[in-house]
Amino acid sequence: MSNFVLPLKLDVNPYQEDILDTRLEIGRQIYNACLNELYKRYRLMTESKEYCSAMKLPKTDKKKNKLLKKLNIKYGLTEYSLHNFVAPMQKHFKKNIDSFTAQKLASRVFSAFEGVIYHTAKKAHFKKYGEMNSLEGKSKETGIRFLNNTLVWNNLSIPVIIRKKDDYAQLALENDLKYCRVVRKGDKYYLQLILEGIPPQKLNKDGSSKHKIGTSTVGIDIGTQTIAICSDKEVKLLELAPEINHTNREIRRLQRKMDRSRRANNPTKYNPDGTINRSNRDPWIKSNHYQSLQKKLATMQSKYQAIRKQSHNRLVNYIISLGTEIYVEEMNYKGLQKRSKKTEKNANGKFKKKKRFGKSLANKAPSAFLTMLDNRLKYLGEELVKINTAKTKASQYNHITNSFAKKDLGERWNIVDDHKVQRDLYSSFLIMNINPNLESVNREKCLKTYNNFLDLHDIEINQLRTSSNNKLSSMGM
Repeated sequence: MSNFVLPLKLDVNPYQEDILDTRLEIGRQIYNACLNELYKRYRLMTESKEYCSAMKLPKTDKKKNKLLKKLNIKYGLTEYSLHNFVAPMQKHFKKNIDSFTAQKLASRVFSAFEGVIYHTAKKAHFKKYGEMNSLEGKSKETGIRFLNNTLVWNNLSIPVIIRKKDDYAQLALENDLKYCRVVRKGDKYYLQLILEGIPPQKLNKDGSSKHKIGTSTVGIDIGTQTIAICSDKEVKLLELAPEINHTNREIRRLQRKMDRSRRANNPTKYNPDGTINRSNRDPWIKSNHYQSLQKKLATMQSKYQAIRKQSHNRLVNYIISLGTEIYVEEMNYKGLQKRSKKTEKNANGKFKKKKRFGKSLANKAPSAFLTMLDNRLKYLGEELVKINTAKTKASQYNHITNSFAKKDLGERWNIVDDHKVQRDLYSSFLIMNINPNLESVNREKCLKTYNNFLDLHDIEINQLRTSSNNKLSSMGM
């Protein structure tokens, strides 16, 4: 059964804010205590003779996995053993944290630590002060509850703001409630209701559906900052979350302001060259001015995230209005985030930067966009289809010559049948015409639909060239 989230703003007063902040801080302390305990248990297990002998076995040996599972149980590296560990801590904080919320925190810690146990992650991170921004329950009957449009939680009752004209919220509340989550975003607090079923459709005043659902096949070629969309009706080359650029400049200014304040209040914590003095263990001094800037930054980042999410949702609605059979290349965004390991020089003999696409990915969040698109399709009974990038080679293929040719990243245009075609748009056209095996392009389909694509492509390119909006260099305009 699918679920969806309905966020509702809490009408909190300063006294209630302090209580919620206290509970989030207690949750952070419980989280870190559980994570510390898992690290202790894990170290004991890895130092044992049984573990060393098990790790010497080949990966294909079935006995290895059985031995490791037994060792996990023996040393308490299981979710339910962590529930037992967290129980005494919860009793100490029972006025603020209920047992179900404490158990959910333990499950959250174990989920983060599983990557360390199964060697898919190097480490799990502890939460710094102020980093714990959400707590959730396990069921709707106990702990964090939603009763009569009110958050009820351990002698705390906070009204929830639901506008009378909010038809979407009214329709969503008709679904069964599973559990609740309290979330802090900047200086605002929300109650998130996790509801069973699918989100209700937003309607116009005449009762018709606000968002149309198309019937075409759609191919999308998504980059770090742009997305190319191709269907038999429309061809588009768009920037992901274009509203983000202005907001990001505001955040950078505020961060520089905070850095100046921090350096002025902590001169001994820095070396003469401006780097942090790691040998100095004195606590950082945060002035009232710095703390007010911190709150302002948290609010701004929350706003920044909401703007990006809203922009992604609009784009998801547009793509689904074209069709629900959507194809996209598999992308390794974590690999694109990493700095280059090679040390290279350019033609002038200067060292090339090792930076790659970390900043663009953080700003535009293409992976989050694909997740949102896939979730929306699942509500409609469909699924985002990911093709094999390595075998398809959409960026190298030419359907006219039926050949592959490698291109530099800076080459933004292809010559196809003596016609100049934008590289990303052409890739999305090829992805749209993928074979059922998802490993090769259907050349016959391409030949049939190419003229239609070319007409739509030229319309989009002319529109981009005449547009007054700033265009990214990766578009090739």
